[in-house]
Amino acid sequence: MSEEKKVSSSRVVKGRKSINYLQKLKDEGTPIVQMCPAGRDQYFTMAAEMAGCDICRLTVPGDGKSDPQQQIDIAPWWIQTVRRAAPYIHLNFYMQTPTYASKEKALEYGSYYMNCGADSLLPMGISNETLEYMADNYLPVFGHVGALSGWQTNRQGGYKRMGRTAEEAMKVYRMAYEYQECGMMAMTIELTPIEVTNAIAKKLRVPVISIAAGGAADGCEMVDFDTFGMIPSAASHAKSYGNFFQWATQIYGAWANDVRTGAYPEDKHGYHMDEAELDKFLNMLEHA
Repeated sequence: MSEEKKVSSSRVVKGRKSINYLQKLKDEGTPIVQMCPAGRDQYFTMAAEMAGCDICRLTVPGDGKSDPQQQIDIAPWWIQTVRRAAPYIHLNFYMQTPTYASKEKALEYGSYYMNCGADSLLPMGISNETLEYMADNYLPVFGHVGALSGWQTNRQGGYKRMGRTAEEAMKVYRMAYEYQECGMMAMTIELTPIEVTNAIAKKLRVPVISIAAGGAADGCEMVDFDTFGMIPSAASHAKSYGNFFQWATQIYGAWANDVRTGAYPEDKHGYHMDEAELDKFLNMLEHA
C-alpha cells in the first residue's frame, strides 16, 4: 500500500447513494438497481433517480465511432451536467481507456472526475497494479469481469458469453477476487451463466451487479435502449417496459396536430399588452 495519500473523493452530499450505502444493500440482501442511459440526456438519469434507482453507470455520449480524445475532453462537463440533474443517484463513471493507460493517469483523471461529481469509477479491463494504486489514493473503483465491451472485446474474440465451462468460470472468479483484494469496492459481471454470477456474488464481500447475466447477484443493470424498447429486436437478456418511440411519436403528433388546427396556442398560453400602450405601438408602427 502506498504511504502517500494524495486524492480527496467527491463532495459528500446528504442523501446521496454512496459506496457505503451500496454495501449496506448487499449486506441486507436488498437488490441494487443500476441503470445505464448509454449517452441519452441527463433527464433519463433524473427520471431514474425519481423512480428510486440506486446507480447510474454513466458513459460519455457517442456512437461507438466517436474520437476518444473528444470524449475525454467533454467528460467533466457531462458528469457535472448529469449531476446537476440528478444529485442523489450514485454516478459510476465509465472511464475512457487512455485515461488509465498508466497508474499516474488513472489517478489524475480519476480524481478530476470525482471532483466533478462522480461517486465511483469504472475503468474496464484495468490492471491490478493500477487499481490498487487508485484505491491507495482513496478513489472508489468498480471492477468489471466477464464479457468486455467496445474495442476490448477483440482480445476475447468478440462480445460473447463467458464462464460457460468450470475452467472459464474459475478464471472469471479469480479476476474478480484479485480485484477485490486490490481495493475494488464493487463490480459488474457481464454475460456469465446465472449460476456462475450467483456463486461469485455470494463469494465476494463487495456488491456484484449483473449485466446480461441473469437475475442473480446483488443487483442488476439494464441499458435504457432495452428498458425503453428503443431497439427493434431486443437481446435475450433484455426486457422492455415500454415503447419510447411510440410514446414520443404520439406526443409529438398530438402537439403538431394542435398547432396545425389552431388548438395551440390558446389565449391562456400568452399574455396581452396594455390597451393604451397597444394603441400607441400600432400608431408608431403605422408611421415607421
